Amino acid sequence: MCKMLNYKVKAVAANIRNKREELNYTQEYLAAKLNISQNAYSKIELGYTKITVERLFQIAEIIDTDLIDLINTTEAEVA
Repeated sequence: MCKMLNYKVKAVAANIRNKREELNYTQEYLAAKLNISQNAYSKIELGYTKITVERLFQIAEIIDTDLIDLINTTEAEVA
C-alpha cells in the first residue's frame, strides 16, 4: 500500500511539473505566487514535501488547471 501511495504522490508532483512546463512558467514564478522559496517549491515538484489540499488548490489556480487533472494519476508520467 505504501508503494502505491508513494507512486501517486510522485504522479501528482509530475502532473504539476508537466503543466507548469507546458505554460513555460518557472519554478521561481510559482514559488513567488505561493509566497515560498524556489527551493521549497522544487521539493513539492519532486514529491519530497507533503502538500495540503489548500496548497493544491492554490497551485491549480495559478496554473489554471482543474484540481482533478492534477490528481489524476492514471496518465501521469513519473520520471
